[in-house]
Amino acid sequence: MSWLDTFLMAFQAIVRNKLRSLLTALGIIIGVGSVVVMVHLGQSATRSVTDEIASIGSNLLFVMPGTAQRGLGGVRSIARPFELEDVQAIEREVPGILVAPALTTNATVVFGNANETIPVVGTNNNYFVVRNHGVAYGREFEDSELSAGAAACIIGTALVDEMYLGQEPLGSTLRVGRTACRVIGVLEEKGQSMGQDRDKTILMPIKAVQRRLVGKLDVQTIYVSALIDGSTRTVQKDIESLLRQRRSIASRADDDFYVRDTQDIAEALASTTNTLTVLLGAIAAVSLLVGGIGIMNIMLVSVTERIREIGIRLAIGARTRDVLLQFLVESITLSTLGGIIGLILGVVGTWLVTTRMKMPFLLSPAVMLMGFFFAVAIGVLFGYFPARKAAHLNPVDALRHE
Repeated sequence: MSWLDTFLMAFQAIVRNKLRSLLTALGIIIGVGSVVVMVHLGQSATRSVTDEIASIGSNLLFVMPGTAQRGLGGVRSIARPFELEDVQAIEREVPGILVAPALTTNATVVFGNANETIPVVGTNNNYFVVRNHGVAYGREFEDSELSAGAAACIIGTALVDEMYLGQEPLGSTLRVGRTACRVIGVLEEKGQSMGQDRDKTILMPIKAVQRRLVGKLDVQTIYVSALIDGSTRTVQKDIESLLRQRRSIASRADDDFYVRDTQDIAEALASTTNTLTVLLGAIAAVSLLVGGIGIMNIMLVSVTERIREIGIRLAIGARTRDVLLQFLVESITLSTLGGIIGLILGVVGTWLVTTRMKMPFLLSPAVMLMGFFFAVAIGVLFGYFPARKAAHLNPVDALRHE
């Protein structure tokens, strides 16, 4: 018997029992679809995290006050904040960097009949480069506005949409807290980043926020961008050494500040999502094994139902290999069809979820091929035992079977 005849007989057996064949392949369909969805969602989540962190700035370091130990009892408290002199020292003594101070506070913003409490960030013009958030139209702060702490504002696009309702924002006056602030620019649209809406914010000169809104000369965060790729480690060590000296920290004492590299944060988050992807993919792969057991079970039932047919084939000259191949082809065909349907459903499911969650839609050919070949391997592995059982039936006993 030729290979073509064997395939035709196997296909006819599958078509004769459409519902049973579909239910047999259902485990493979669910297994392959689950693996494809889980792994691709994990990859999309990883890409989303890295893209989001990249959007907040290139080669960016965050410098923030930490905690300090007070007294012999070891009680820890919030360390003293930074000052503008610390910012100037970093900018002056650490080469190859761009520095932007930041002081953030929430203030009630009023324009006409609209009012809302939103974050107000005091900073300088380096912020637009360091945080990768430029001015869409209008202008940046002038040197005289920065040095005098003038009440000048650059606002996010969300405020333009919600408060101005089609009016021209440039040149208008917002009331920020108790300060009348003149709008000089509108920021580029950024959307959500690190859990915050970067379009719903106001930028002002840091001295204006210190004097007019907060009443303190503190600097909450120092953003540092390394201008040379791959130099963040060196820059981080230089900043830590400089700040320990300026804050008079003893050689064996812990730092009372943090210097965080966004690349480290991105790598840690990516590692976490990759680990979860592997775990979820492994859990989903268990359903493939369950599907394989289902195929073996149904094929054993099929052998029992067709014992007399097998006996007739063996009696008229069919070889053991022919019978083995027929049932093995049926099993492989079912698992292959299930794998193909599972791949299609997995791709569609991935697209639906990533679209809904606003994540990048990624497809990995390697993952899809792995899922497909795993499905075929399941068909071979779990189909061999029923096929072998059918091939080794005694023709005389098979013909007597009712």
